[in-house]
Amino acid sequence: MNDWSTIGRVDISTPHNGRELKVHIYLAKFTGFVTNIAADIKLTAIEEKFGAQKMKDMNRREFVKLIATSATIPVAGCNNAFGRQQGSKTAKKPNIILIMADDLGYECLGCYGSASYKTPVLDELARTGMRFEHCYSQPLCTPSRVKIMTGKSNARNYTKFGNFDFTQTTSAHVLKRTGYDTCIVGKWQLMGRGLEGPYDAGFDEYCLWHMEDVRAPKGSRFRDPKIIQNRKLLKGLEGKYGPDIFTDYICGFLQRHKSENSKPFFLYFPMALTHAPFEPTPDSPEWNKTKVKNSPKFFIDMVAYMDKIIGRIVAKLDQLGLRENTLLLFTGDNGTPRQITSKTKDGRSIRGGKGLTTDAGTHVALVANFKGTIPPGRICYDLVDFSDFLPTLAEAAGASIPAEAKIDGRSFLPQLLGKKASPRDSIFCWYRRNPRDTLFRFARDRRFKLYDKGNHPRAGKLYDVKADPLEKTPIEPGRYTDVRKRLRTVLNSTK
Repeated sequence: MNDWSTIGRVDISTPHNGRELKVHIYLAKFTGFVTNIAADIKLTAIEEKFGAQKMKDMNRREFVKLIATSATIPVAGCNNAFGRQQGSKTAKKPNIILIMADDLGYECLGCYGSASYKTPVLDELARTGMRFEHCYSQPLCTPSRVKIMTGKSNARNYTKFGNFDFTQTTSAHVLKRTGYDTCIVGKWQLMGRGLEGPYDAGFDEYCLWHMEDVRAPKGSRFRDPKIIQNRKLLKGLEGKYGPDIFTDYICGFLQRHKSENSKPFFLYFPMALTHAPFEPTPDSPEWNKTKVKNSPKFFIDMVAYMDKIIGRIVAKLDQLGLRENTLLLFTGDNGTPRQITSKTKDGRSIRGGKGLTTDAGTHVALVANFKGTIPPGRICYDLVDFSDFLPTLAEAAGASIPAEAKIDGRSFLPQLLGKKASPRDSIFCWYRRNPRDTLFRFARDRRFKLYDKGNHPRAGKLYDVKADPLEKTPIEPGRYTDVRKRLRTVLNSTK
């Protein structure tokens, strides 16, 4: 049976017998190949091959047949779904950049309705790309880092806060095996292998803060930072700003990959911003003051600076001509700190919920941009879990995931490309900071959340999180029995 799946539609108009003939061309995937028909460019190519006069004289049926039989005409400048050049001898894999802000809930971006912060770069990436309305992290940083890197539920490979099980397969391992250069920059916080940890996790190079044990002095991540770069402690950083050092390294990494002969790269940037301490940035009026008290008032400046350095990365991609072959993803590792209350354009006040299992602790932004590949202005309402990133990156890179990895995630690349997708209908969360802490298990969809039995106030209760995001009022036991049954099945299947 032939395997067709619709990717998108192009409307073409041409004169015929004094009237305008409109034809809907469906961009389709057929047995693994993309028939890439772009309106003006493709029509021009067909005219060059068959002649404009012949096209004007043909009837509707002949015109449609011509388009259908011309799907293999090579068109200069047209890219397929992965940004590869049609007709080239070698298919160039896309570069991939994954940026993850630290302690930043969805409510902090302008494109998600924030009125408290200015994020013009991320807003523009969302405007010219895609944003997801239902992306959910773990409630805290280490659990989210383990999940996003391995594509697995914390129930299966999480050990304790600040640690990582280095027997796990990571996205860096998967992409490296298929020919990618891999690099991690920013915050590490995954102990167990010392200065070799990033290498053992699949990265070729690194520039990182927080490589010591969580109980050891880890130094500053902001002013006068303590940063280790490829096993070596950087010197002479007095008066410097950590996020600038990270961004300089990233720009240098991109510069080294500007050549057409360079290998594709995977750059993972778990940022230091916007985590506490809340301190001035180099753009703050207080930056040059000798003593400034840590204050939530600086969170606004930190969000702005986070957006600014992402702008530096985007500008570098443009400068080097890498932008149209680079998939850029942005998210946050968990909700905003609880000291922070943000305003939205519709008049709501949202208090941060880092560490909590409510939406305030787990609902994060997801912005995707792939210039020339992801259609602009798209909003996706499908559920995305942090375990979904690894299979998405693997599919984008054309990489296979080892069967022994046994991941839990599901690729959302089809959504990015406008293809027919199989979105998940639920998310399962297993969360416990340390082995002796309270365990939270819940299953949710876009509207409802059901907690499993346990030793906490929400245990066994169902919430309508769309109407009650802070989960103050559980739904009465006799209501929504079908929802309870469905989400209970999810909980029972993921012990």
